[in-house]
Amino acid sequence: MAGAALAALAVPPTLPAQLLAARESPFAVGHHHLNVSDVDAHKKFWTMLGAAMAMFGDTDVVKLPNTLLFLRQQEPTGESNGSTVNHLGFKVPDLHGLVPRLKAAGFGIVTTEVVAGATSDVHYNEGQNVHMAFAKGPDGVRVEMMEDKSLPGTDSHHIHIFTEDDEATQAWYVEHFSGKPGTRGPFRKADVPGIELTFAKVDSPAAPTKGRVVDHIGFEVDGLEAFCKRLEQAGVEFDVPYRRIERIGLSVAFLTDPWGTYIELTEGLDDFE
Repeated sequence: MAGAALAALAVPPTLPAQLLAARESPFAVGHHHLNVSDVDAHKKFWTMLGAAMAMFGDTDVVKLPNTLLFLRQQEPTGESNGSTVNHLGFKVPDLHGLVPRLKAAGFGIVTTEVVAGATSDVHYNEGQNVHMAFAKGPDGVRVEMMEDKSLPGTDSHHIHIFTEDDEATQAWYVEHFSGKPGTRGPFRKADVPGIELTFAKVDSPAAPTKGRVVDHIGFEVDGLEAFCKRLEQAGVEFDVPYRRIERIGLSVAFLTDPWGTYIELTEGLDDFE
């Protein structure tokens, strides 16, 4: 799996820099890899959510603020629901208009299945003062959409991680990834530049992400080699140790958090023009 991810980075890309948060901080959300059975279906889904498309070598890439989604043509082993990365969250300017368009295009809206007490496709969350909805995209990728009418377009908001121990998971990301701890509604969270990591407590272990539709999440790190050494000194084991790919000016490393979320670390991805 790591070899496939590295192969996707083997050709200089044509996409402009997207990971702007990484220019303001040594650490930021980077990119995520999706295993997809039908690239065109995903392109249709994500562009309806307001994303732009680009190519990175031979790989189709979904471009959203502070987040790149790499679409790898590979049959996933399962949906995002049931894995540690249950869903990806975005803010959209016109949720009430978007939901009917997604339904008309054949994509599932599963708000009433996901949100306790929801009786319609668009649910008003009184505790967070926000209208929200859940979509089920191709291959079962689950997406939460939250309405923010002040936005000019779709914006990345959170990665929702399901874990048996939300307190320990939050503490792990705060310690190792410089997350700012807090809460949103009933959930613990850790804010990193560009996105919120949200943690939901579940009664039984969620499946690891590797192989699922959301295969892994990614972070862009300035000074990646030193960062990896600090993680190793803290007892973190790497699936793929730090390596530098000189021909494209990119450094990468892969690890899995203690609860099963596969993580790619990069340095240099935000510098590509």
